[in-house]
Amino acid sequence: MFLETPDSNKRSKGWIEVISGSMFSGKTEELIRRLRRAQFANQKVEIFKPELDTRYDEEKVVSHDENEVHSTPVPSSANILLLANDVDVIGIDEAQFFDDELPAVCGALANRGIRIIVAGLDMDYLGNPFGPIPNLMAVAEYVTKVHAICVKCGDLANHSHRFSSSKDLLHLGEQDQYEALCRTCFQKKTSK
Repeated sequence: MFLETPDSNKRSKGWIEVISGSMFSGKTEELIRRLRRAQFANQKVEIFKPELDTRYDEEKVVSHDENEVHSTPVPSSANILLLANDVDVIGIDEAQFFDDELPAVCGALANRGIRIIVAGLDMDYLGNPFGPIPNLMAVAEYVTKVHAICVKCGDLANHSHRFSSSKDLLHLGEQDQYEALCRTCFQKKTSK
């Protein structure tokens, strides 16, 4: 567990924001929007993503709308704690792929007075809580749940349904392997 106390010479207040939802719901787009606003305010921003996510780019965080921002790929959440120096805001994308220490790392950084903005899937393709996101949501000051549109009925979608044959929990893919579904359509697809 990473425990730190605020540095009284730096900032007086940090916090954690979590942006969660299904695939194709705009999580990364919202993360980029918030980070750009911080940059416009002349705040020092650093963005991290898991090293294993190279779907769009090896270093950039890229949204489905092709907005992008440079990031630092890291193999584990502990690396974020080591690399986050002299920053006001930290963005973390695809947080579901990080280890279970991510909530403690984010807490330690917030205790330093840093604003932490985390984006990630809250549920896996089976509809179960995914990775460190549920614990991050529990300790965050702000939680935003975004929704996609169900590709079957047009309602709000909160499930990432995988229609490829892979049974691996960590399986990178896009619209060729996943679709956004509402609760009802997800239940119909998965109860067969």
